[in-house]
Amino acid sequence: MGFDMNAFSLAGKKAIVTGGAKKTGLCYGMAVALHDAGAEIVILDANSQVENTVAELGGAKSGYHAVVANLLDLNDLSNGFQQAISALGGRLDILVNGAGLQYRCPSEEFPEDAWDRIMGVNIKGVFFMSQLAGKVMLKQGKGKIINIASTNSFIGLRNMPAYVSSKGGVKQLTMALSSEWSGRGINVNAIAPGYMDTEMNVALTDPKNPKFTQQRYDELTQRIPAHRWGTPDDMKGICVFLASPASDYITGA
Repeated sequence: MGFDMNAFSLAGKKAIVTGGAKKTGLCYGMAVALHDAGAEIVILDANSQVENTVAELGGAKSGYHAVVANLLDLNDLSNGFQQAISALGGRLDILVNGAGLQYRCPSEEFPEDAWDRIMGVNIKGVFFMSQLAGKVMLKQGKGKIINIASTNSFIGLRNMPAYVSSKGGVKQLTMALSSEWSGRGINVNAIAPGYMDTEMNVALTDPKNPKFTQQRYDELTQRIPAHRWGTPDDMKGICVFLASPASDYITGA
């Protein structure tokens, strides 16, 4: 029996991607990849720039929709989710929990407000978006949830206590939701990027940034087995795979 390459198609699927307002980010790259594989997309972001980003992609006539919602506010999160579902015609096949925050500071000086913002978006927001999506997907009997974890889900780098804690939580939450929902048709998996050349890491990658040092950049680059930083393009294939029927027997990974 041959392999059906249509297993990678997302034709007719409906997807929400959180984050993605900025075209240099991982979430934008994943949203475009899902769309190019056939899905209709809502990009949900707290930054109103998402409306311009979606307009540049062609808007609703091209299968893209924008929703502005603050994941730190559960009422706004819920309202944003309902707007997204409405834009998608009441169905949801794919949720990518991509929105995330980071703040670097020595642990002995780490401020409470930064802790609360990071935990609020990176883990609380992920859970409650997943809960809302889960309710829709459980009724449908099928769905794919893709969380964005990190290598910091497995190790603890310096000066990022909240980020590391939140991404450890994403790893555990992915497994917990998978344990509950995989037998009911929902696959829950996570992608754990390593060193990525995005706006979140400009202090490490951009020579124009006052915190950048060539020595630090070179040291970090040598840690990467491929000896280069990842890009949004590097997220596209794995995201489409985990969203597609080709990964129907993969869950909790």
